[in-house]
Amino acid sequence: QLQASGGGLVQPGGSLRLSCVASGFRFDDYAVGWFRQAPGKERVGVSCITKRDFRTQYIDAVKGRFTISRDIAKNMVYLQMKDLKPEDTAVYYCAAESLGTCRSAYDYWGQGTQVTVSS
Repeated sequence: QLQASGGGLVQPGGSLRLSCVASGFRFDDYAVGWFRQAPGKERVGVSCITKRDFRTQYIDAVKGRFTISRDIAKNMVYLQMKDLKPEDTAVYYCAAESLGTCRSAYDYWGQGTQVTVSS
């Protein structure tokens, strides 16, 4: 199971850190991605970190503002978000991909955490 947390209400320009914890398996064996779904829109991938070499990927809309990272010891993955914009408002999900490359289908999904950026 995966559990995402850390969402909330923040003003434009603010920051949040989302956390994703795994239970029952080790994140070491998976690539981990963050996705988001805004109201009335499809879920889209935001960022991903690979299994072996910890390479990171970001969509253009969040490059330079979001940072994905792993904490192997804590079996957690984070998404640090700064300079948040209203268009970042969405439910954010974490997911784990066993192939480890961020290019395959995801095997496990967590429940979402709501991020709302508004003044």
